[in-house]
Amino acid sequence: MSNVIEIAKLAKEASISALQLSTKIKNDALYKIANALNLGKDEIISANNLDLDNANLLLEKGEITQSAYNRLKIDENKLRDMIQGVRDIATLEDPVNKIIWEKDIAQGINLKKVSCPIGVIGVIFEARPDVISQISALAIKSSNAMILKGGSEAEQTNTAIFKIITSALSEINEFPKNMINLIFSREDVKIMLDADKYIDLIIPRGSNSLVSFIKSNTKIPVLGHADGICHIYVDEFADIDKAIPVIIDAKCQYPSACNSVETVLVHKNIKEKFLPSLIKSLKENSVVINSDEEIKQEYSNDINAIVSDWHKEYGEKILSLKIVDNINDAISHINKFGSGHTDCILTENDLNSEKFMMFVDSSGVYKNISTRFADGFRYGFGAEVGISTNKTHARGPVGLEGLTIYKYKLFGNGDIVNDFTTGLKQFYK
Repeated sequence: MSNVIEIAKLAKEASISALQLSTKIKNDALYKIANALNLGKDEIISANNLDLDNANLLLEKGEITQSAYNRLKIDENKLRDMIQGVRDIATLEDPVNKIIWEKDIAQGINLKKVSCPIGVIGVIFEARPDVISQISALAIKSSNAMILKGGSEAEQTNTAIFKIITSALSEINEFPKNMINLIFSREDVKIMLDADKYIDLIIPRGSNSLVSFIKSNTKIPVLGHADGICHIYVDEFADIDKAIPVIIDAKCQYPSACNSVETVLVHKNIKEKFLPSLIKSLKENSVVINSDEEIKQEYSNDINAIVSDWHKEYGEKILSLKIVDNINDAISHINKFGSGHTDCILTENDLNSEKFMMFVDSSGVYKNISTRFADGFRYGFGAEVGISTNKTHARGPVGLEGLTIYKYKLFGNGDIVNDFTTGLKQFYK
């Protein structure tokens, strides 16, 4: 039997055992992990430095992108957020065994809709070793078993973090073994995608090609997003003093993030007073600007190139600019070229913001705020396993609630359907 299949089988068994975990045991596990990560900071940084040395060589050869390199790096700030994220999840309400609703459907018959874990979740991610702690913490609190597959470029860091987490869990006698698992090779991924007997959900976090490959090569349901093509629409009623800092933050605060803005749409009625200030600020922040032909003609010295593909995720300090005639054109553009991730309107007009938020078909629609807020930690979820653009049970940043599903529990007293079909008993209306 393949080692990965054996891991998946044991994870399935662990997911059943995890149904018995109390909230206290789960929280104790999370605090132990947080403390262990804090004590192991030097070990994590040392491992990450080894990965960064190798990544530098790959970067020079063009085998990885600058954005991938940026995501790989773990500094003091990321470590702090990793540890705090685990502790924050411990403070959140337990999402398992919550009664979502209940009702009596007939005399003596009670129906409950109750939350429960999904089971075994496989997470395949590139470059981001800090997600191991986030995902593991979410899995523990939601009583799910996890099989993690990180990119080879982060193997040293992934292994260091994984060892710290599993060592902390081994100190809790009641905690099931094999709840959190880590695999390494590309061959493991192919086997993992065939393990639909044991794995209930796959969550990819990485490039478009990675997500597309996974969706095309598994029967297991896939939750996630392929692209992060986020838009900001500057309405004719926008406040320029608010708009500029929001756009700069959305593009420059962390350009390689999937919630970084890639395209800014500007209403034609505001372009004369808005574009000079926007372009000046973008240039001051070293942003390369691509645009439509109209903007290129007026600001030829500031524009790098005319956009040939509006469905493009740059992942770096490059931005597309376009003039639109009205809000309807902006909405149409976003729904056509966007990725359903996160899109924002900058406006002081409530009717326009309501229209934008109703008709833009994305998992996150914002008003007067940076797209960089599209994040489970910033939403108060503690952390996230990723952002979903699916229209399934989970959409947007997927935290604890997104890692649960539900079951129906029906309580009776020897009741039979025949009594209802013959009219002896009746369902409540």
